[in-house]
Amino acid sequence: MDDILDPAHLFRLLIGAYIMGYTTIIISAKSSIDTMVRDTVTEFTQMAVGPEIIEEDDHSITITDFLSPTEMPFDKTIRRMHLLVRVMHEDALKALQEQDLIKAENVIKRDRDVDRLEWLVARQSNIVLRNISLAKKIGVMPEEASNFYLISRAIERIGDHAVKIAENIPQLSTKKLDPQLIKKITKAGELAQSIFNRSIEAWIKRDLDLANKNIDQKKELVELCEEITDHPIKSKGRTYISISYIAESIRRTGEYSGGISEIVINNLIRDSEII
Repeated sequence: MDDILDPAHLFRLLIGAYIMGYTTIIISAKSSIDTMVRDTVTEFTQMAVGPEIIEEDDHSITITDFLSPTEMPFDKTIRRMHLLVRVMHEDALKALQEQDLIKAENVIKRDRDVDRLEWLVARQSNIVLRNISLAKKIGVMPEEASNFYLISRAIERIGDHAVKIAENIPQLSTKKLDPQLIKKITKAGELAQSIFNRSIEAWIKRDLDLANKNIDQKKELVELCEEITDHPIKSKGRTYISISYIAESIRRTGEYSGGISEIVINNLIRDSEII
């Protein structure tokens, strides 16, 4: 820690070590470890799933991960992430419709829960990729682990866009928006959510037709988002920028969801005799 002065840098290093699958992390310094370091380490152990501080003195802190990869199956974590992000998007749209700043703030706060689960999937994936015997024990082959990570990454990005929608609501709360514009945003948002939910459904059910239909619907979503940005707005400036950001986040939600369906299709083709 003698050369690390920024808490953000330390936090990134801790997350990196965690994701790479290390079970023990030691933070040390020639001089006494200061409050910044201890606070950052505590924040890390509170956010990440598994790590805990087991030893601490003036010059070092030792963190050990007590979570076994067998205790958190990939599919269970992915389902939990989907549930969290689905509710985040629903609440972000409701917050916009109702101009509810408290609900919007709650959406932003829940992003931490999604991040910690995405880190967990990334960690589990790296561990499986390096340990074939463990992969066989938990019934997940390296290629499957990589796909689980890709799906979790897409869900995490979708969660980020729910946050971006929520972050733009305060800029609109003092404006009287055209009800027709709100209607268009709601319609596009609901379609994006539908594509997202059905992409996860296609993954769970291994449904090739459903995955294809989800990808096809991205075109309709793009058209709806273009209607939002083309809608005449009396007050330009910050209001127009916020509306544009919201439309872009809705569109990106559909794109990431379509990406999940593409992963489903690739997996089903690999596992079948279609080719």
